[in-house]
Amino acid sequence: GMELLRALLSRTLGLGGDRAEPVLDELSLAGVGRFIKSDRCKNIVCMVGAGISTSAGIPDFRSPGTGLYSNLQSYNLPYPEAIFEIGFFKKHPEPFFALARELYPGQFKPTVCHYFMRLLQDKGLLLRCYTQNIDTLERVAGLDPELLVEAHGTFFTSHCLRASCRQSYSLAWMRERIFSSLVPKCEKCQGLVKPDIVFFGENLPSRFFALLESTLLIIMGTSLQVQPFASLISRVPTNTPRLLINKEKTGQSDPLMSLMGFGGMDFDSDKAYRDVAWLGDCDSGCLALAELLGWKVLPPSHKFWGSPCPPNPCGTPLNPPMSPQEELEELVQREHAAIDAKGGDRDGGIPQKPQGDEDKDGGSPKKSLGDEGKAQSEPKKGLGSKAKAEKDPKKPQGGDKDKAENDPEKSRGGQ
Repeated sequence: GMELLRALLSRTLGLGGDRAEPVLDELSLAGVGRFIKSDRCKNIVCMVGAGISTSAGIPDFRSPGTGLYSNLQSYNLPYPEAIFEIGFFKKHPEPFFALARELYPGQFKPTVCHYFMRLLQDKGLLLRCYTQNIDTLERVAGLDPELLVEAHGTFFTSHCLRASCRQSYSLAWMRERIFSSLVPKCEKCQGLVKPDIVFFGENLPSRFFALLESTLLIIMGTSLQVQPFASLISRVPTNTPRLLINKEKTGQSDPLMSLMGFGGMDFDSDKAYRDVAWLGDCDSGCLALAELLGWKVLPPSHKFWGSPCPPNPCGTPLNPPMSPQEELEELVQREHAAIDAKGGDRDGGIPQKPQGDEDKDGGSPKKSLGDEGKAQSEPKKGLGSKAKAEKDPKKPQGGDKDKAENDPEKSRGGQ
């Protein structure tokens, strides 16, 4: 029995009975910072969830008070999750679009956390960003769609559901129909048009399952409760450090599961060797890490043209012109100013790319689609259908501009 267990352990964990060599000199944010600055950190994979968009005014539907599901009574749903089930949607699309209108963000402004990932990309460190969010803020922040896996799809593009048609539509086109209270119909075949977000009963993007040889994993703002998204944490090499930036510790597994090779995060045991938790909001965590990395390129004479720095997490006030966060903060301020300058224009988003018809600034004061992203991604019930996607990763789905993704497969029917 022990032999079998030992073999299982060495095979699943790749440990050969021994733990992998620790890579970090200390299990702390500072240790991670030193590792990123070393030449051993070749690339970084980020996994992000709703928590990175809350400071953009896109609430996490799981947090109390957002009341997403309590708004749904008037729609006569058989049960709340039906609004995100593909079978129900095909028969009764109205509730979903009514909800989309109610939750549509007034403005798309990426957060400090989004721009931190943009810096990782600009410095050649970002290997891949997996996001659970459907709010398109990663794209607005300038992340290259080639580096992006929108695990639960995106509102950025929409497609006709009819298999023989699959006509593609832009965000601006979809927004116009949502706000004119029309159920979006295909201009070619009159079929139903659905945003490329992944409903229950649909497949995840095929690229989702690519194994990655990353040297560092950064997990931000996700409760790691949705499969198969949560399983990604164990798909990196066993010696790859994993940093969690989140309001609470998450992703830890019970001891028996770890023994069987389904190891979660281990922050605190005496066997901990690679996992670090930084507790707090994602923007503060990214600022603290940027500070440790010394990512500033501006001369001290450069004056801030915006609000002063947020307080240093260590409590000592920072002098804005000398702030180590200046490179990150200046990027955030410059990009936000560009979005503000576009105001209510038709193309209020994605500053770097000629995407004139993509409407980023809905002008509606309503809260947000981000809830909706969570509603479809983290209800108590919907795990079965997500797991179903895991068995059959062949069919691409989602609005990624990757070649494989340009023609999302037709959905497989609700449960």
